[in-house]
Parts: sequence; C-alpha cells; structure tokens
Amino acid sequence: MASRFNALKADAHWQQVWDERRTFAADDHSAKPKSYVLEMFPYPSGKIHMGHVRNYTMGDVLARYRRMTGHEVLHPMGWDAFGMPAENAAMEKGVHPGGWTRANIATMKAQLKRLGFALDWTRELATCEPDYYGHEQAIFLEFYKAGLVYRKESAVNWDPVDMTVLANEQVIDGRGWRSGALVEKRKLNQWFLKITQFADELLDGLSTLEHWPDKVRLMQENWIGKSQGLTFRFRLSDGGEVEVFTTRPDTIFGASFVAVAADHPIAQALAGDPAVAAFIARCKQGGTTAAEIETQEKLGFDTGLTAAHPFSGHPLPVYIANFVLMDYGTGAVFGVPAHDQRDFDFATKYSLPIRRVVAEGDKADPAFDEAEAYTGPGTLVNSHFLDGMDVADAKREVIRRAEADGWGRGSTVWRLRDWGVSRQRYWGTPIPIVHCAACGEVPVPREQLPVVLPEDVTFDVPGNPLDRHPTWKHVACPSCGGEALRDTDTLDTFADSSWYFIRFASQPQDRPFDRAVAESWLPVGQYIGGVEHAILHLLYARFFTRALRHVGMIDVAEPFTGLFTQGMVTHETYRLALPDYDGPRGALWVSPDDIVVGENGQRLARMADGATVPVTVGRVEKMSKSKKNTIDPEPIVDQYGADAVRWFMLSDSPPERDLEWSENGIEGAWRFVQRLWRLVDGERGSEGRDAALDRKLHQTIAGVAADIEALSFNKAVAKLYELTSAVEKAAPSASRDDAVEAMIRLVAPMVPHLAEEAWSLRGHAGLVADAPWPAVDAALLVEDEVTIAIQVNGKLRDTLVLAKGLPREAIEAAALASDKVVRLLEGRAPKKVIVVPDRLVNLVA
Repeated sequence: MASRFNALKADAHWQQVWDERRTFAADDHSAKPKSYVLEMFPYPSGKIHMGHVRNYTMGDVLARYRRMTGHEVLHPMGWDAFGMPAENAAMEKGVHPGGWTRANIATMKAQLKRLGFALDWTRELATCEPDYYGHEQAIFLEFYKAGLVYRKESAVNWDPVDMTVLANEQVIDGRGWRSGALVEKRKLNQWFLKITQFADELLDGLSTLEHWPDKVRLMQENWIGKSQGLTFRFRLSDGGEVEVFTTRPDTIFGASFVAVAADHPIAQALAGDPAVAAFIARCKQGGTTAAEIETQEKLGFDTGLTAAHPFSGHPLPVYIANFVLMDYGTGAVFGVPAHDQRDFDFATKYSLPIRRVVAEGDKADPAFDEAEAYTGPGTLVNSHFLDGMDVADAKREVIRRAEADGWGRGSTVWRLRDWGVSRQRYWGTPIPIVHCAACGEVPVPREQLPVVLPEDVTFDVPGNPLDRHPTWKHVACPSCGGEALRDTDTLDTFADSSWYFIRFASQPQDRPFDRAVAESWLPVGQYIGGVEHAILHLLYARFFTRALRHVGMIDVAEPFTGLFTQGMVTHETYRLALPDYDGPRGALWVSPDDIVVGENGQRLARMADGATVPVTVGRVEKMSKSKKNTIDPEPIVDQYGADAVRWFMLSDSPPERDLEWSENGIEGAWRFVQRLWRLVDGERGSEGRDAALDRKLHQTIAGVAADIEALSFNKAVAKLYELTSAVEKAAPSASRDDAVEAMIRLVAPMVPHLAEEAWSLRGHAGLVADAPWPAVDAALLVEDEVTIAIQVNGKLRDTLVLAKGLPREAIEAAALASDKVVRLLEGRAPKKVIVVPDRLVNLVA
C-alpha cells in the first residue's frame, strides 16, 4: 500500500534545500544558452492574491522547464514599491510609508517562497531603496544631458484638498478619488521625458514583436496614434486667425462650427469678460482623460467670433468648448456634426446645422436626421468639387488644393504626448535637480547620488511633505555654491518599472548596470503579466530601453521579445440581502470565507455574533478587495500544499482566459497530486516491454514540451492526466517503470515538491530541478496502428485497429471478417468494396 504524500512536510524540506544550494541563482558566466523569464513584479500591498499565484506559477513552469532543457535561466523577483497606497496608509494609519512597504514585502516574500517558485532571490530588488532609485536618478541625468528631459508649464489635475496632482485614473466623476473634492485643472511646472522623439520607432517596432498578442500591439498602435491629415488656418472676423488640424479634411463642407480649448490664446484673450471667465473655470473642473472627455456633457460658450470657411467663405461660429484640450493637436477643431459623435452631441445641444457630406448607400439628402453621427465609409455628397469621390480621394484633393492655394499643408500628428513624470508626492524617486536663483536648473553631481528621501516626514497636513520639510530641500548649489532648493517633485512610479528588468540582469554598485552583462541576458525572452499593463507600462519600458540605447548605455531596442497576458482569477460575489440598509454600500459585500450553505442550498453570511443572514449571489468577477470576493492563498496552501494550488492554477482553463476559483477545483487538484504519489511510491522493477505504453510516454514527453513552450499549460496538464491513467491501467513492466521515472521529470515544473520527493525516494542523486528533460525516441512518435471505420451502405457499423500501411486486400479481408459485418451481410457477398487505406472501408451490399 503506497504511503500518503505529506505535502506540507515536503514543501518545507525542499524549499529549504533549494535555498541552501542556491539552486535557482543564475550564473552570468555560464556557457549554456541564456533564457530570461520574467513576470511583472508586484506592488507590495500587503498579501499576495490568487492572481499573483496564477501569474507566477505560469512563469515558474516555463523557467523550470528551460533549466531542464539545458538553459541558464534568469528568473528574478522584486518589488514595485513606490506609490500612493503607501502614503494613504501613512495618512490613515499613522505609519511611515517605508515601514509599511517593507513589512508588506516581508509578508509577501514569505508567501511566494511557500509556493516553491524557482526564483533567483539573490537579485531581489525594491524600487523604494536608495540602491535602486539612486541609479534611476543617474539614468534621469543621462537623459537630461542628452536633451530627453525638459521642464515646462502644463495642465494637471489638481486636488485642492489633498493638494497634489492626480493621475487621470485618480479622477472619478470629476472628483479626487481619495478626498472627493472637485478636481481643478491647474498649470504647474512639470518635468517631461521626450517619448515623442521615439514615436516612429515605437510604432515601427511593433511589427517586429511577433510573439506579442495582436490585441496588445493594436492597443499600443492606437495609443501612439499616428494620423495623417491637414493643418490649416481659418480667418477670423476680428482679423485674426486660428489654426486647426483635422484627420478628416474630406468632411470640410460639413463644418458648422469652430471650437477652441479653454486655455487657448483666443479664450484667454476674452477672459476679461466675467461670463467667459466663469465658463473657463467650469471647464477646468472636468476630467482630462479621453474617456472622460467623450462621456462628459459637451459644453460651449459662443465667443461672438466667426471663422470664414476656406472654400465658401461662409461664417462659422467660434466656441470655447470643454471637450477640446490644448495639449491635443492645436487646441482648436472644426466641428462636423454629421460625421463625429462628439460634434453631433455639441451641435444638437446648441441647435447648430448638421449637414451630411459622406453618403452611406443612397442617403444623399443634406438634411441629417439620424440618431447619431455616421463615421463609416462612403461617397462624398453636398461637397461641390468633392462629390462622387470616396473618402481617401477626397482627403487627398482637399490637401492638394489647400497646399496649392497656400492656406494649409498636409501633416502628420501623433496622439502620443511627452511623458509628464512630475508627482507632488513623497513616496517616490526624488528628481535629482537643484534650482538656483543664479544658475537656474542644476543637475545633482553624480558623486552626490543617491538623493535620499528624508525619513522624518509627517502626513498630518495635506500636500507634499518634501515641500514643507524644514531642511531637506535647502542645499548649496552644486555650480556656484550659493543657496538653492532641491526639486521637491518625485518621479512617476512608472519610471521605476521601466528599467527594473535591466537591473535584474546586472547589479553593479557603481552604475545602473553593466552593459555587457545586461546585453547577455536581454531582451527578456518571455514576459508575463496582466493585459491592464498593455499600454502605459509596456510603452514606457519600450521607450526607456530605446532612450538608454540613444545615450549609449545599452544596445537593445525592444525589452521583451515574448509577451503573454494571462487571464484573471475570478470568484462569485456575495451581498447581504438587506433592502432597507442605508449605510455604506461597501459594507454589504461579503467575503467567501464568511459564506455557509443552508439546508436548502441557500447561501448565507455568517455574522460576527454567529447568526446567519441571506445573501444575494452576484456575478463571477475578478477578485477584488472592494467586493471582498478574494481568496487568500495562505490557508489554501496550509490545507492542500503548494503543489495542489499550482496544479489547479494550470489545469482548469486556458491561461489567456479567466479562471474561476472553486473548492471543487482545488480538491480535484489535491486528489491528483495523491494519485501521482501512489504511482511513484508503488510497485516497480518488473521485466518486459509494453509497446503501447512506450509510445504513449514518448508522445506525452514531446507533447508536454511543445505545450509548455507555447504556454498552453492546460493542454500539457491534460496530456499528463492521460498518461497517468495509462500508467495506472498498465500491467507491471519495465515500460511502466520507465514511464513513472519519466513522469517525475515531466511533472517537476508543475508540482516540484512532489517531484523532488519522488526523485529522492527512487534513489536518484541530486535534484530533479537539475535533471534533464526526458529524451524523446522519435521513432515512437509515429503511430504504427490506425483505427479503420467499417461502413455498410455508408453507415458506420464497426471499427478495427489494424497495423498502419496494410495493403488494400488485407484491410478488405479484415473488414469482411468482422462479426458485425458478417451478421449484417447474412452470407451475401458485397456488391462493391471501397477501401481508403488507413481510414475506412465501405461495403455496398
């Protein structure tokens, strides 16, 4: 009788062995081919969640497999440790952001270790430590020296209560996400990185990323947003001009108004009028994201000015509008309501003309009576010399005439804007610039880096603690020695994650990285993370790598040649069924840990006093703290062991799709772990071969390898289930023993603790983590038997398993000898026999 696998004992023992032997420490000088596997590093928010477990298990399987196939593998781990949550904790709990962050790192590191990930902990880094962000400051100064950094006044989202700039994502319904205050648009001096200098490269480089998901490449392409169009000037009724850019010059005869941004010079020149000033102030309360601009109510103020249509001379009213931003294009647009939904909404609100100029089918009437704008293809109508042209030809013709007559020019614009990296916050990388009244902006000398954050800060007053620190910002000018002030802004935390993968590859003390060592590992061969990072993080990392190449620090263009975006881990949501409840809505959500099942199968919430209350079962959604539908991995690992959790994360769903957490699923994974153990701890050592089992084994070895390389983990798991069943059914033989030996290595990337225990049990020296992947006998991958369908009058009556490649006569004889066929024919000879070798026989009776 086989013993029971003691998962918790095996987990602790083998994790200690791997640590003591530094099994997964990568060797920069190894002669083996290098393989860099990386999952997006986590923010240390407190505890890991099931999304982390799934993400890191996928990368771990690939990293372990690559080691077994002869690669020197770099598979590191660190912490994206700066950011607002730590400052929020400081304000709410009276703790220091550093202490809160480092305590969370310690907790999460212990949790990751319990899952047995093959991580190179010798390269662990945290972006909040001076030995990381000091090198980031050095990179910033290299960019500054090369002209890739500049400072200018720019519009920002300003929270007047928290007294800080907010990212667009932190503005919800026009209010600060934490304070709830109405957000203002303010002009502040901000630091920018010149990402637009690399716009063409970033766009063209997408075509080389063959191993990225198409959807991610498309998202980046749209974000970069290269647009061909026309830049031209309208003559204004006051004698001035206004410049606009349009990607749709073909629709110029459908124009019914011109709109300018609230901070456009035309609007500012009119701001002496109290009504104009009040409208501009109202515009500043809106959001700045494209999504918010599209969804907010379109508001305008008629300036009284008109703009002359460049072809007809017809006067168009000029508005100040809240949906036009100065940072996009020229800060002015002309509106074509029939063919742009935003313009349609605006024209409908202010009763402006809506004229059809692109015909869908035979809809050529100038009057546009549709419920929404038409933005599809079509033929130009009601457009004088453009009538009858398609959209592309009409665009070219308008640009040609504009250039010939000297009032416009064909031009290219980009949606991409330079990256504003200034944040008025404490918990981030200090910007290494000193401001001197005499010398202006002065970079901090290299030998004075890192510029370290002061520890003695307080968060009892809103705003940036660095601004009000009594001593930290006061410093001697590095140039003239006079009194100067440090820059008190810190860098956007996206900067921290834009080069960490290079620091993982090389960590000298005196510089950000050693070029030769970093280049020996880069680019990252396989990067794994959530699709929510598809645009900003990945785009900024691509920019940073190119910028580093531009300044001569590294010769790598694309940081990640392979990208995989995994699905989320989901769970049912539960809410208390309390219709008369009038407290905070968030308090209604119930954790799965507090759900019990009543006698009639109804879900009930177990309250603090032991009572149970009915709940409403909601949708299956991404696990989130706000809806309390998270599952803490720690008690699951305590109950089932790391291997069962890992196996469930791999087995239940294609990795690119969402995975629904279920108790049945984890219990099924645990049962399979025990099945594996019974096989390896069972009878062995018999003589004789089993040809069918040999073939199944080698097909599985090849198939699992291909599936892991393709990150099709669920398919690999399915093949291992099949092989397990085949081995369980097989009689004792040398083939069965070989299959069990090979299976230990096949499952080692997925259930490494069991595999190590089994490898040791069966008397092998060394670790299975260091063992090679089983070799494949190519001859056994070819099937030597086939299943032949036997039809009588076109209907399937029997199947026969025959040797592959038999001659037609032998196949026909076998079919006629079938008991089922003999009964059906009742002694009659068939009129005709059709044989398709290795596939079917059809007997026409």
